[in-house]
Amino acid sequence: MVSTTATERRSLPGILLLFAALIVALLTFIPTAAHAETTDDESAMQTEVCAPSATVGCLSGTLRDAGKGVVVSATGPGGTVSTETDDDGRWSLSVEQPGEYSVTVDADTLPEGVTLRSEEPQVRTVTLGANTAALFSLESSGGDAGNGGGSSGASADTGFNWDRLAQQAASGLRLGLLLALAAVGLSLIYGTTGISNFAHGELVTLGGLLAFVFANLLGLNIWLAGLIVIVLCAAFGYTQDLAIWKPLRKKRLSLTQLMIVTIGMSLALQYVFQFFIGASTVRIVMANPKPVQIGPVSLSQDSLIAMGIAVVVLVAVGLFLVKTRVGRATRAVSDNPALAAASGINVDGVIRLIWTASAALAGLAGILLGLVLNGINWMTGMQLLLLLFSAVTLGGLGTAFGALFGALIIGMTVELTNIWLPGDFKYATALLLLILLLLVRPQGLFGRKERVG
Repeated sequence: MVSTTATERRSLPGILLLFAALIVALLTFIPTAAHAETTDDESAMQTEVCAPSATVGCLSGTLRDAGKGVVVSATGPGGTVSTETDDDGRWSLSVEQPGEYSVTVDADTLPEGVTLRSEEPQVRTVTLGANTAALFSLESSGGDAGNGGGSSGASADTGFNWDRLAQQAASGLRLGLLLALAAVGLSLIYGTTGISNFAHGELVTLGGLLAFVFANLLGLNIWLAGLIVIVLCAAFGYTQDLAIWKPLRKKRLSLTQLMIVTIGMSLALQYVFQFFIGASTVRIVMANPKPVQIGPVSLSQDSLIAMGIAVVVLVAVGLFLVKTRVGRATRAVSDNPALAAASGINVDGVIRLIWTASAALAGLAGILLGLVLNGINWMTGMQLLLLLFSAVTLGGLGTAFGALFGALIIGMTVELTNIWLPGDFKYATALLLLILLLLVRPQGLFGRKERVG
């Protein structure tokens, strides 16, 4: 018989200390001044960074060997817009009309000795609320090639853009890891309570908006702001179960009734966010993202840090579920709550722990997404919710490790689809993959077959 009464009393501070310890440990290896300070060159930048929102779509890239003052233009449904690169060759354009845009670089503004490998325009499909990369390849007079956020890399024989494939695969891995942080919590909530929490996306939004308040409005260091936000999100999850879900469980409401409550909570939180923050996209930090080139792949420094944090936290959650007594109790409750209670497990304590940890994970995902996407708004969580449910269903309902792999598959599918299909199709392709898999394996990748009736 497993008794966890005393352990559950200590579980909440233990989880909070776990997240705090993980973030502090990363500070040993990652410079904390990544966002706290800006150099004189950065403060002199003239190019504004586009922040995607419900009414704005972004085109961006980096011309590494170009330097400052190179003119980049985009022509499409919204007309023609132009900008100039900053000191590091970075540029971004904002458009208010979705559709296909032809992006060009004015070769006459390139520095002496640097030329375009191809002067053909890059045609990109821009969607509102998203950032789309336009990639140009440069070469110097000496033959050393440089690329702008990923070179063209087209094969002379096949014409296939291998560099773009690598870039999109890296973006897919990034999206998958950040989705996994939220999807694992969503899956654990379903596994222990049976509730499909439609308000989980708003927990992601809450994390990003609170980070904006503490890091941007109050001026705190981003790492300190992140720790505060994670603790506040965990406290919100704890309070949510204490004030709402435990009383409703005692009244034995059906799962359908509880699901409707989560939908109402989702709508309420969205309008609370809009009332206090507004409908526009806000940035957690104002410093321009710094690109890091790894072969043909260009990712921002924020993206690499976010991916590292996600990997560390996901590994820690996996070890917690497999190696600790409370983690084993959590899996027991997820498998059979009645049997777990008969074995002496404090089921209510485990469920409260899951709500607390899931909210903390969602808040962390919101912070990282806000940094990677260079902005967050009141609809961010709602826009991600379908992908989160797809990841949980694909991996197997109620299985944390299934949610992890499901999120990685969904993230890769969404980003790789952009290579062959217009951007509007990427989410539809992910859902089509989900439907096809469920036709073959209804229980998902890691779910177990169960007899009904």
